Amino acid sequence: MASTSTRSDLRSVARSPLGPLVAVAPARLGAGRIASWTDSGEAAGVAYLNGLRRAGALPAVVGGPTGAAAEAILAPFAGVVLLGGGDLDPLHYGESPHPATYGVDVERDHFELGLARHALEAGIPLLAICRGLQVLNVAMGGTLHQHLPDLDGADVHGVPIGAGDPALHRVDVAPGSRLAAIEGRGGRLDKCVSIHHQAVAEVGAGLVVTARSADGVVEALETPSSAAGWCVAVQWHPERSAATDPAQQAIFDAFVDAAR
Repeated sequence: MASTSTRSDLRSVARSPLGPLVAVAPARLGAGRIASWTDSGEAAGVAYLNGLRRAGALPAVVGGPTGAAAEAILAPFAGVVLLGGGDLDPLHYGESPHPATYGVDVERDHFELGLARHALEAGIPLLAICRGLQVLNVAMGGTLHQHLPDLDGADVHGVPIGAGDPALHRVDVAPGSRLAAIEGRGGRLDKCVSIHHQAVAEVGAGLVVTARSADGVVEALETPSSAAGWCVAVQWHPERSAATDPAQQAIFDAFVDAAR
């Protein structure tokens, strides 16, 4: 555990004049995904990073050695972002994998679950997107619907791993929520870009649902305003349209403001 003086020094880095330093948990790339790389890699999509940069943050893609404490990893940072990606291993919420489960990465799961728990415990601002929302929910004891097409009445929410175009759908936002204050459009966001086949089932402890799609699927989670810190998680992909849609960019702006 870092000493008080060390933590103070690290927080001064997070308050850099270049903007708040925010940790971005990367996706892990298999060997050969980047030409001439013979081993694996870790990366974050440029759309996520540009959303943060437009908001005035200095994003840093950060991994950690296996077993490293989330407290030590996040010590230099003013906020943390969890990105989209493959499915969380259902064993984390006590279920066996569905036949449609894809992209499970055990090391990424453990890394991000630890980051989510520590961020909430320490009051570090947290923005979680798509898979990130699911990680947050499971970290707090929640569960997931493993395959939305199995649910009666579920709309199309896009098909992951490049098997078609993303879905565009409306999201209805709960009045009085942090997300409602961010988007400022009277409780509704149109044309949210969606690419997922899983969603929240049982909501994790300390989290509240603050948006749903027309079919009732949970589209956003937050911590209550009375909780320490700042936490917003969205099931859609605001980074996909943030460059041209101010309401989507506002999600990144609000996170960076909290990180300041």
